[in-house]
Amino acid sequence: MADITASMVKELREMTGAGMMDCKKALNETNGNMDEAVEFLRKSGAAKFEKKAGRIAAEGICRVALDGDKKGVVVEVNAETDFVAKNETFQAFVEEVAKQALATSAADVDGMMDEKLISNPSQTVKDLLVEKTATIGEKLSIRRFAKVEGDCVVSYIHGGGRIGVLVVGNGAGNGPEVKEALTNVAMQVAAMNPQYVNKSEISDAAMAKEREIVIDSALNDPASLPKPILNALIERAYNENIWSAEDKAIYDEKKTNMQFLFNFLSDEAAKQLAALAMEGKEKYLADKVFGGLVDGRINKHLKEICLLDQAYVKAEDGKQPVAKYLESVNKDLTVAKFVRFEVGEGMEKKNEDFAAEVAAQLG
Repeated sequence: MADITASMVKELREMTGAGMMDCKKALNETNGNMDEAVEFLRKSGAAKFEKKAGRIAAEGICRVALDGDKKGVVVEVNAETDFVAKNETFQAFVEEVAKQALATSAADVDGMMDEKLISNPSQTVKDLLVEKTATIGEKLSIRRFAKVEGDCVVSYIHGGGRIGVLVVGNGAGNGPEVKEALTNVAMQVAAMNPQYVNKSEISDAAMAKEREIVIDSALNDPASLPKPILNALIERAYNENIWSAEDKAIYDEKKTNMQFLFNFLSDEAAKQLAALAMEGKEKYLADKVFGGLVDGRINKHLKEICLLDQAYVKAEDGKQPVAKYLESVNKDLTVAKFVRFEVGEGMEKKNEDFAAEVAAQLG
């Protein structure tokens, strides 16, 4: 049996990032052979990796990597806890993943996993993931990446990595004023979370679905309906005894001040009006007043979800749209694309109950 020295443990720890006791055990198991000890740790890490595979990893960080001014990538890598997301080892790992994603020809994470690391061709991306999972002690997951190219690519990281944004600008080069403007737009994307650059990106099917949502939500909120329609619904509910005697009495008392009627009507009375409104849906679709209400709500929503129509967050008047801001910087500057990643969006998050966890461990 070889004599395992502190310097050997230190060397192995620096090579792999594994814990001191894990390194000592690996050297003992391999009789001090450094290469075999590294392999032992990787195999051990793989075992730990498989054991953690069923856990939920919905925390983490986003990072970006740029290739000059014309190409960039944003990645999201997840961990189980926010504590690990702040760990320097984890953050260095995510930065390495971002550099790999920038260089990869793969279309997605699965396609990148078997690639050799550009920083260490003796390892694959999966090897590194397994190793860091073992070292850090939580399930880690390379969730996604997105690459963009254009005349000018800028990035923005918000909240220490909670949100990562890339914005592509075309038509005006990549001078300092263009980069500054696009960086401001990237901050806008982070803060306001638009879904599209402009209305032209929205498919006919998506617009039809949005219109249907607006129509149904309007009919199911009778208090917001145009007065002629609301009054007709109330008259029917009252005269056909759809409303209870109590709600009819409330209406008789409050009908001279309709503004506050719905503060006094029962929830059931409001639901009954909504049901009547939905029943007459086809009739109301032909009503010009109702059509105007629907169009107004759709236009308002589009201004919220389309980047160029949003009010620019730094606008002095609070009204200038992003499109006008870009035009004021350079009339040829356009936003071709943006990507916004937010850590854990759309994922189930672990509901931490530390008291229950401690009780379970003690029990």
